[in-house]
Amino acid sequence: MSSVSLRDVAALAGVSVGSVSNVLNRPGSVSASVSERVQSAIDSLGYVRNDAARQLRAGQSRCIGLVVLDIGNPFFSDLARGAERRATEEGLTVLLGDTEEDPARERVYIDLFAEQRVFGLLVSPLGGAMNRLRDLKKRGLSTVLVDWQTEGDRFSSVTVDNVAGGYLAVNHLIENGHRRIAFVGGPHSIRQVSDRFTGARNAIAQHPGATLEVIDTESLTVLQGRQAGERISQRKASARPDAIFAANDLLALGVLQAFNLSGRVSVPNDIALIGYDDIDFASTAMVSLSSVRQPSAEIGRTAVELLLRQVAGGAGFEPERIVFQPELVVRDSTSALR
Repeated sequence: MSSVSLRDVAALAGVSVGSVSNVLNRPGSVSASVSERVQSAIDSLGYVRNDAARQLRAGQSRCIGLVVLDIGNPFFSDLARGAERRATEEGLTVLLGDTEEDPARERVYIDLFAEQRVFGLLVSPLGGAMNRLRDLKKRGLSTVLVDWQTEGDRFSSVTVDNVAGGYLAVNHLIENGHRRIAFVGGPHSIRQVSDRFTGARNAIAQHPGATLEVIDTESLTVLQGRQAGERISQRKASARPDAIFAANDLLALGVLQAFNLSGRVSVPNDIALIGYDDIDFASTAMVSLSSVRQPSAEIGRTAVELLLRQVAGGAGFEPERIVFQPELVVRDSTSALR
């Protein structure tokens, strides 16, 4: 590790140590000529900033902790990308924690980021971490809930109306003539899953004769979707649903794979299929997948915006709750009942 100091950089550039600090931390406050001389000296000496020492002095880092349910889900990848781009504009860095839908991993990441004295937290919680987040909030750690909202707590949040999204999906299936509908998803302890299921039930309740079967999964992965699809395809044709609403696109793609591999079920001729999130793979699947679109990158960007406003507002900041509306995207997998 380089032992070059700020004084060495200042001496070579012919400026004060304060000017070097300004170039590194407040570049807009120094002239272009001074900035060029300092940067030339940094490059020549190979200076590397001791960020740990700077954070110790400031009492806070320039990093944002982002905790998500599953980075393998393209929805969260896009969300993280949106958050990272907005953070970069403010000279902040995003550190990612993937809980893999595991409460123990969730607690570890939240505590780790708190110990690192991060600038703030963006968390898509499983639910069990809320007490810990409340405690950290009382201690001054700014936190924004992502893809999640809670009524009783004073947390800022940014999410999508998942109840409305579930309603859109199932109402679309019903309008296309389907009546025996299955909901594939789980665990229901995940708020997004339970909200989408609630929306599905709301749509069913408005249409006499329509039914909703629940097919639980252990997680929201392609593999779990494939296993659910295999179980459905093994039934007699008369015992199968005529349409499926999957809690996310990964599950829907797994169901579609299982049907194609079995050769016993055709989408949409035998069973219509709709997912949720509208990830990139949805439009390029072997049968293009209908889905409910969420503005994933915009959710990430907005979460950083809320965090910046919260930090700037301090103790007097009033929490903000931003709810995006979902959008139905219709493709080949939900063609009208034939």
